[in-house]
Amino acid sequence: MQQRSFEEGVELILAKDTRYDADAYDFLREALDFTQKSLGRADKVRQREGTSTEQGHHVSGQQLLNGIKDFAIQRYGPMTFMMFESWGVKKTDDFGEIVFNMVSEGLLGKTENDSREDFKGVYDFDVAFRQPYLPKVKQSPTPPEQTKDV
Repeated sequence: MQQRSFEEGVELILAKDTRYDADAYDFLREALDFTQKSLGRADKVRQREGTSTEQGHHVSGQQLLNGIKDFAIQRYGPMTFMMFESWGVKKTDDFGEIVFNMVSEGLLGKTENDSREDFKGVYDFDVAFRQPYLPKVKQSPTPPEQTKDV
């Protein structure tokens, strides 16, 4: 069996499911690499401290979503919310759909404990990607009471 490239796998996915832009799949792959590297550094520290749990390169849904958040903010900053929306990604559940589309085409692996439920409602995109960049509302000081001359 000939192994297909990532791009070929994404083309097959897009032929069946047009909800998400191809860029969302590219981003997820890069965010997964980012997350694995971030966790790898943490694992090395835990190994030195004797608290490591060997799980290879597997990343849970929660870990991936946290990595996606960090990677997206690092890469796109205040444009993250708009980028995701342009790709058809509006909530964390959508990343679960993308992951499982990739699993179905053999682009990602999964364990028996992984499910779409791992991605449901983990965080709110508005809170994570829009609100931190909105201007802070300054409250004007209350004017001193005016006294009448009697």
